[in-house]
Amino acid sequence: MYSIITVKDVVRIPPKEFGEPLEKAALNHLRKTSENVLDRDIGLMIAVIGIDDIGQGRLVPGDGATYHTVQYKVLVFKPVRGEVIEGNVVELMDFGAFIRVGPLDGLCHVSQICDDFITQDSKGNSLLGKETGRTLSEGDQVRARITSISFDTGNRSGKLGLTMRQPFLGKIGPDVSWVEDDVKAARGETKKE
Repeated sequence: MYSIITVKDVVRIPPKEFGEPLEKAALNHLRKTSENVLDRDIGLMIAVIGIDDIGQGRLVPGDGATYHTVQYKVLVFKPVRGEVIEGNVVELMDFGAFIRVGPLDGLCHVSQICDDFITQDSKGNSLLGKETGRTLSEGDQVRARITSISFDTGNRSGKLGLTMRQPFLGKIGPDVSWVEDDVKAARGETKKE
């Protein structure tokens, strides 16, 4: 889920930047140090939007820079366990599908793709359901639910576990839609595969 939050931090302004407006120097520093950073509590900080408040500068012995307390707004992406998301399949492996969910990728293990035995075709560019005949290929748009989240604070490495086995989840699109098939089956219009 995307949101805009307010963060409080300390910014170091080196002496070579003293001639620039304080807000511009602080904003440049925040963009270098905060954007594309994953924080366990905040989520993935995508972009620093602006500075709300800059405190009085302080000097530290042995360092010519000034240190300012800064309050700023940042656009973040923080997935929520149980959230239903839509994304695109970006890579297929014999053990599952990697799905791009906003700025992060999640893994949908083969056991979580659908209620069927899944195999990878001989060329490796799609996953096939043995009984249902459902296929999943790179570039397909899917609807999935987030089942697990694991973030390491600092860099952009986060892991999302996804499932498409629940009703009304799976491949969506104009040509073939597992979700439409589930809706029709729930209405009794067609026999569910």
